[in-house]
Amino acid sequence: MDGERPATRRAQPPVADAAHSVAQLADEVARLREELARQHLLSLAAGVLVDRYALEPADAAERLVSLAEDTGQRPEDFAADLLNQAVGPSPAVATAAEPVGASRRVRRTGELAGARESLDEVAETLLSEALGPLGACGVLLWRRSAGDCLELVGGAGLGALERTHWRWIPPLWPGPLRRVHAEGRPLWLPRGPTAPDRLPGPSEAAARAVLPLRGDQGPLGVMLVCWPQPTELAEDLRHEVLMLSQVARRVLSAAQRRPDYRSCGPLSLPVLTSLLDVLANPALLVHSPSGDGEPLVEHANQAARRAGTGLLGSVPRPLGQLLPYAAPLLRELIARAQETQAVQIEAQLPAGRRPGEPGTLTNVRVLPVEQERTAVLWHPGGLDHSSSALRVVGGLAGLGAFEDDVAAGTSRWTEHTFELLGLALDAPPRPLADLGPLFEPEDARALAGAVRRLMNRQENVTLVVRVRRPEGGLRQVRIIAEPVLTDGALTGIAGIFQDVSAQHRTEVALEATFDQLTTVREQSAVRHRLALQLQQAIVPEVPDLRKLPGLQVAARYRPAGQEYRVGGDWYDVLPLPGGPVMMAVGDVAGHGIEAATGMVALRNALRGLALTGEPPARLLGWLNEVALNTSGQPTATGVCAVYDPARRSLVWASAGHLPPVLLRGGTAVMLEPTHNILLGALPESTYHETVTPLRAQDTLFLYTDGLIERRDTDLGGSLTELRDAVQALDPADVAEQADRLLARSTGDTEDDTSLVVIRIL
Repeated sequence: MDGERPATRRAQPPVADAAHSVAQLADEVARLREELARQHLLSLAAGVLVDRYALEPADAAERLVSLAEDTGQRPEDFAADLLNQAVGPSPAVATAAEPVGASRRVRRTGELAGARESLDEVAETLLSEALGPLGACGVLLWRRSAGDCLELVGGAGLGALERTHWRWIPPLWPGPLRRVHAEGRPLWLPRGPTAPDRLPGPSEAAARAVLPLRGDQGPLGVMLVCWPQPTELAEDLRHEVLMLSQVARRVLSAAQRRPDYRSCGPLSLPVLTSLLDVLANPALLVHSPSGDGEPLVEHANQAARRAGTGLLGSVPRPLGQLLPYAAPLLRELIARAQETQAVQIEAQLPAGRRPGEPGTLTNVRVLPVEQERTAVLWHPGGLDHSSSALRVVGGLAGLGAFEDDVAAGTSRWTEHTFELLGLALDAPPRPLADLGPLFEPEDARALAGAVRRLMNRQENVTLVVRVRRPEGGLRQVRIIAEPVLTDGALTGIAGIFQDVSAQHRTEVALEATFDQLTTVREQSAVRHRLALQLQQAIVPEVPDLRKLPGLQVAARYRPAGQEYRVGGDWYDVLPLPGGPVMMAVGDVAGHGIEAATGMVALRNALRGLALTGEPPARLLGWLNEVALNTSGQPTATGVCAVYDPARRSLVWASAGHLPPVLLRGGTAVMLEPTHNILLGALPESTYHETVTPLRAQDTLFLYTDGLIERRDTDLGGSLTELRDAVQALDPADVAEQADRLLARSTGDTEDDTSLVVIRIL
């Protein structure tokens, strides 16, 4: 062949140790990147503590770990929460309140994704750290090219064949990916795209989200998220997915700012890679920088990925990482091809990923395609029945291996395969396509369909079949099979049989247990719903307050977080005989139906005791005895006050509760209570009261701790923030002030909240 001359055969260097070292170094680099991302997250959070509390950096780091331990969280999760609270919600997404878990996942995922080397690894991080917990099964990232094409640059969870099909999206393609890219609005498809639109995914009806990725200079690309089946994409899920798309946008924008080693002269990289993709034989595109730099594999076609040579990892990647055995000789061939501009040929090169692993690259050709770029092509090894793979698998408990020769119609089995399929050792091995009579009829039909896909589409297949045991009963056997290709043609089928009967029995037991747990959970949900209805009936969100003498009153109740659903907060405003008005707020410790039951007992008891006309201190003393003698012995804090409209005086007592806030003439102050013990703690406790004169237009705020408590702020700081929030309220009707304060002062401890606002007329 003109321009071709065989390369001189050199003695093969000892590459096993080098390959092992490369694998170790790659693992170490991945661990270091992840640890760097974690340390970066902790350092940012420690910086917040330094700024907020004027701590030394070392003290801030220790304080961060201590706070995480106190709240039962990992330091990195606590750091993500702290940073989210410091910077607030992302302005690029909806303004609804972000759940703590969602914010934490997004912050942690952003830090980890920023430390990844390739966009495939970024997509894998998005899927494993955040989208997977939301039920998603795949994610793809397209980047806008200089020619306005959308190029698939990263993905996880979807097959290589699907990724090849969607590699390039031309500018005039009318599908949803181009529409979202052009319009800049996300597209939510709970039941998949409607005809004639098409999108990658596990099935036509599977849920998808198509999200635009936009930078400062305009559109960057598109992100696609897939779910395994039709899924109702709730508002909070959409909100978190939108936040994650901002993570992808930042990484994609940063990658676009880096120098593009792929820019080339006469032939563009898309043209080169497209040429390699149409080849039936394995092929690589390798970039070899001038000097002694390590050759970089820029692209591997599907045949190379199927050839079992370690190329299943993401590219670009150094040649020594993907083909550690063959790399030393390939470097020489590549250098000679670039120097002579002639095709270099080698009869055979090793291709194992790990020391001792079989596999060869035969009839290797290295072609110079342009300056600093070469194409590496080879033939994969044919169906080799002499390999030791069958013997290795045969030594593993519960596994049997097989290799079918399609042309000869024969098969080779390991010894354990006969036992798994219930056949005698002297029975002739059968090809996979002929095993249907050994299985249940339904499974035989499934096997026939799998074999058709394997042979016609060259797809890997996995299925579980039922085999009748000689002693009776059924054995559950998993079959994993893949095509063996030679020069792009199917020459064999290889795979394993695995006994999964024990796993099947475990799954059946787990399903029964899950059904029981589901029943218990549904009963618990009914119990909590009834308790919540009871609580709302007793403490309505918008109370029916009658016109009270000399007062305007507004009261609000906000239930606890979704996890608990019901809490123990209450309020009450009750006109008394003769003109006085009793007003109270209280908080029973704990959550759930027990707290709601205790709240009902104490609130109703206080209403009855107040009709005696006794002062608040005496009422709290009696209420303390009620708590001690109530089932479950609840403990509670509370404020009880009696307002005399004739004297404009407030007589009040506190049982370990938060201080009321008085707004007078635009200035808010805390009313310091006399320190009394909480209700239900000790018998025969004595309570002391305070008298506070009031004026016309004074406004009094009684509340529970759900209004102010935050995990990252001490009680003093929370009270100061509340006082400032009250002082910042515009003069308005008390109902409007109550709504504004409830919306502005949001605690984050999953506690319920009661608020009473009273204005003196």
